[in-house]
Amino acid sequence: MDTASNTKEIGGDQAGQSRLIAAWLALADGALDWLVRTVSVVLLSAEMVLLFAGVIARYVFERPLVWSEELSSLLFLWLSILGAVLALRHGGHMRMTSLAKMAPPGLQRFLHSFGLSLAFGFVVLMIHPALDYFDDEQMVSLSTLGLSMGWRAAAMPVGLGLMAVTLLLRVRGWPRREDILAAALVLVLGIIVVQFAPTFRGLGQGNLAVFFLLGAGALVFSGVPIAFAFGAVTLGYLATSTRIPLSVLVARMDAGMGHQILLSVPLFVFLGLLMEMTGLAAVMVGFLANLLGHLRGGLSFVLVGAMYLVSGISGAKAADMAAVVPVLFPEMEKRGMQRGELVALLAATGAQTETVPPSLILITIGSVTGVSIAALFTGGLLPGLVLGLILCGVVWVQARHSTCPTPPRAPVSVVLRSLVIALPALALPLVIRGAVVEGVATATEVSTIGIVYAVAAGLLIYRRFDWSRLQPMMVQTVTLSGAILLIIGAATAMAWAITQSGISRGLLLWLTAVPGGAATFMAMSIAIFIVLGSVLEGIPAIVLMGPLMFPLAKQLGIHEVQYAMVAILSMGIGLFAPPFGVGYYMACAISGCGPDEGMRYIGRYLLALLAGVIVVAAFPWLSIGLL
Repeated sequence: MDTASNTKEIGGDQAGQSRLIAAWLALADGALDWLVRTVSVVLLSAEMVLLFAGVIARYVFERPLVWSEELSSLLFLWLSILGAVLALRHGGHMRMTSLAKMAPPGLQRFLHSFGLSLAFGFVVLMIHPALDYFDDEQMVSLSTLGLSMGWRAAAMPVGLGLMAVTLLLRVRGWPRREDILAAALVLVLGIIVVQFAPTFRGLGQGNLAVFFLLGAGALVFSGVPIAFAFGAVTLGYLATSTRIPLSVLVARMDAGMGHQILLSVPLFVFLGLLMEMTGLAAVMVGFLANLLGHLRGGLSFVLVGAMYLVSGISGAKAADMAAVVPVLFPEMEKRGMQRGELVALLAATGAQTETVPPSLILITIGSVTGVSIAALFTGGLLPGLVLGLILCGVVWVQARHSTCPTPPRAPVSVVLRSLVIALPALALPLVIRGAVVEGVATATEVSTIGIVYAVAAGLLIYRRFDWSRLQPMMVQTVTLSGAILLIIGAATAMAWAITQSGISRGLLLWLTAVPGGAATFMAMSIAIFIVLGSVLEGIPAIVLMGPLMFPLAKQLGIHEVQYAMVAILSMGIGLFAPPFGVGYYMACAISGCGPDEGMRYIGRYLLALLAGVIVVAAFPWLSIGLL
């Protein structure tokens, strides 16, 4: 009896201690969440004020704030990394779960724990290189502010540390069996990679297949968050197959996720939320629904056209999608369309509009190949339109077999009345594009003009503005942006690692040895740029291959502007094609849709885009006829 009583007492003490530990961990977790949220909201507010002040100072007072760009870049890296922390805390990082969902429940829990364990291992291993990167950057000063670059670079070790703490705090009480097994598997895989390092070094460029094809593919399809899958395989490749310091990996991630032009991503995400809250989105959709709602697939046509119109305004494809999704998706879902189909069409329109000026990829091609940027801007209009028409054809065919109900045609008086109501909202894209074209604001700053316009319209015209929603909207903005930007940062680092292998030189030698002339070269170029767009994205791929491929195309009699259009559109297909295309995951994140939901729909749109690229490649006039 005494033994049983003592056992029960000991068990009760352990249970009480476990509850006490869990309570303290929950308190620490809540405090950390509050701190990261608060700092993120302050940073996002500071960025908006800073950029809009820069526009006013330069355009109104003709006294530009020369230090504003450097300060906004410094704050932006902190905003990006803290957003990634928030995304990790709230399950906002994108993952491919289509295969994992077919597994038994126990295996699903194991795969989920494996993904988080691998993410923990990655961030812990990256903390020391991030501190080395911080030490290196302290020696460099910002030219206008006079501050050490260490203030900016400190975001990386701090952010990685916060991610590690976040992942530790998710374990309340004793770890589950799945957690222990998953952590053990990650440890075993790490040991195997280290032990086989000499073998990997002997493989040469075969390492690319081992790490970036087999390794990344296995991690992505097992459900590991995309950003951490890309980061982990890049870390493994650099650590075992090269002598490059791992601090360079941190620097490449910094360059990817902290690029100044990407600052438009959170600002356009916030603008989209503002348009919904202030009623601008509702009146725009109301007019479009009255105008085209009686057609089957009417709003899908609007989505294709809207992406063509807004493309290039922000300079970042993610920002273009973020400006369109909140306006159209809610109404399209009300009409019975599946979110997976919507995200597939959104991804396709992202690829379709890659050539629409002004575009960063067009400017990059001009800078690295010497092709006239003005000619590229002119030549990009028709190819994007051709692909848009082909996508509309696919939408029309699908709509004929759709069972979604369509409302009756609205009377002309109703259409006109909704147009008058929507005019202030419809003017917003014109205001944004006009500010860029007229030089009032840069592609990054223009989003703040849109934000000020939306606030003014909500307060003064539509009389809808819920102040209590501002902070949650800003937290949502930072969280979503952090998930997107960490993927971009990891993909940028992976792209850089691939370029260091020297694969581009071998590819050029192989291309010159293949017979068939211009037609064969063009067909092979389409395949090559689709692959490059998937694993490298557009700008890194062009920087890598542009100086090699464009002179060869010119020797074969292919017009350089036409070749540029084919290359860009092909890379666009790769960028938005799963499982590696980072653009597809950006579209999913912005749409609030799991990557697996869009997989069943994306294939038909990718085939339509490929058909469009072949048309552009076959008919040079589409690219050079307006020159």
